[in-house]
Amino acid sequence: MTRDIACRDVTIAYDRHPAVHHLTGSFKAGSLTAVVGPNGAGKSSLLKAIAGMLPLAEGSIERGGLRQNAIAYLPQQASLDRGFPISVLELVLLGHWQRAGAFGRIGKRDIANAREALAAVGLEGFEQRSLGTLSGGQAQRALFARVLVQDAQLILLDEPFNALDARTVNDLVLLLQRWHGEARTVVAVLHDVELVRSRFPDVLFLAREPVAWGRTEDVLTAENQLRARRMAESWPEHAAICHTGKAA
Repeated sequence: MTRDIACRDVTIAYDRHPAVHHLTGSFKAGSLTAVVGPNGAGKSSLLKAIAGMLPLAEGSIERGGLRQNAIAYLPQQASLDRGFPISVLELVLLGHWQRAGAFGRIGKRDIANAREALAAVGLEGFEQRSLGTLSGGQAQRALFARVLVQDAQLILLDEPFNALDARTVNDLVLLLQRWHGEARTVVAVLHDVELVRSRFPDVLFLAREPVAWGRTEDVLTAENQLRARRMAESWPEHAAICHTGKAA
């Protein structure tokens, strides 16, 4: 049974300058949570740390006993090398690697699952297309198909709807809600506040330090938005890590 993903006094830093500062709280098991905040608020850094891709300067993240192959991470689309010579089907099959390993065998069932995932995101018939021929929206759909075949319990999405048309966003939001209905834990970094209000039950409002964390209607208030803006504007650019209980 999946347990909560708990952050305990989490500080994440680059060259000793904190990107996230003393974050404590939990993503409830089976929750659908948006992470929002100003640019440079540490949202992407937090996702990478939860995924185990970024070390912590302080604190701990308890992943509810999940193994690495039970965590799916979808980076920002800008990190995808669209010129890499790979087919759409091969891209989706990469979702099996955490389970099978780099030298594991990909069987007929795996290929069938990948084809089913492509059909689920509206890319049936695109299997042999090269990645470089896809539009931005089609490429994002293919990445979502890769997440589908991972069959993960914890799904981390970094700006999954950036620069996508409304139809693609709606289709992919429905997929997030499907995962939520299957009691998977979904965490997504987002900028569209109205989308968050209408589709996401929970929000973590981050401005390097936590502004608020809880139900969307309680978190996305005018007061919290003003507080986040002030926190972002007043944060020292070269602030050092503040160690708990003592000066840095």
